[in-house]
Amino acid sequence: MLILTELGQRLRQERENKGMSLEDLQKNTKIQKRYLIGIEEGNYDVMPGKFYVRAFIKQYCEAVGLNPDDIFDQYKTDIPTTQTDDIPQPLSRVRSRKEIPQNTKASKAADYLPTILVVAGVLVVGIIIWVIAQNIVSGRQEDQAANTEQTNNEVQQSEEQQASNEDQAAKEAAEKEAIEKEKAEKEKAAKEDEEKKDEEKEETKQAYREVQKSGRNGTYELSGTDEFKLEVSSTQADTWLDVKNGKGNSFYNAMLKNGETKEFDFTKESEVRVNIGFSPGVQLKINGQDVSLPFDANQQVRQVVTIKYEQEKAQ
Repeated sequence: MLILTELGQRLRQERENKGMSLEDLQKNTKIQKRYLIGIEEGNYDVMPGKFYVRAFIKQYCEAVGLNPDDIFDQYKTDIPTTQTDDIPQPLSRVRSRKEIPQNTKASKAADYLPTILVVAGVLVVGIIIWVIAQNIVSGRQEDQAANTEQTNNEVQQSEEQQASNEDQAAKEAAEKEAIEKEKAEKEKAAKEDEEKKDEEKEETKQAYREVQKSGRNGTYELSGTDEFKLEVSSTQADTWLDVKNGKGNSFYNAMLKNGETKEFDFTKESEVRVNIGFSPGVQLKINGQDVSLPFDANQQVRQVVTIKYEQEKAQ
């Protein structure tokens, strides 16, 4: 378990005082959470390079409202520097031959000294270039990781937005379907009510009233309607049927077969006479409404029905 440094404790305290979580800080600074934790714990080994330690600490300070220069000065012992280790410098001057003891080995070493210095210089330059290259590579890797994370976040947000749009579209479609269904049901109910009212109005308006009955004859008056359509049906057996108007003109004079129906339009007639030879099983309808025969068919087999009609004038 890592022990927080004084700098790490200070930064963490400032962050918590600001009410910021590591996720909030990561969002504000664009620094990965694991690096922020490394700063707070003083675990700088997780950083891609010493240069990023100072850069990340500076961004951390700015995000929580601290002065980076004051922090670097106050906690300089806790923060690594970006300079490379000092490299031993060559001798500042070379003694003259007169100062060098005159022996063969020393003389030969003095001869090789310029070459040694050149090689050492090349090595130093190479090391510096290598360190710089490493920092550049680490920076690119960090940028690539940040870009990848940002891209993943954008893809996730896009997918979430698309899912939200699809849910909203489905909800709107369901609501539209429900509204249309409700509208259709209301229209259907209104149409049914209107038809029912028309039927009730028609039934209430049309009147079929008995005027006189005598022997096998029954007389009725039809009123309250602007049409007179008669249906005669045989449902049990064949029957002789004779249909005439008040002037004696015949409209039908023949056998009505069992299961057969005859329809007549007497709208222009003022009186109609229907002579039924076998009334059991015979059904009369006027304008689609059932009307009864004058007498009980079991007691009066042959019946004559006279219907007087006065056409209702259009309002």
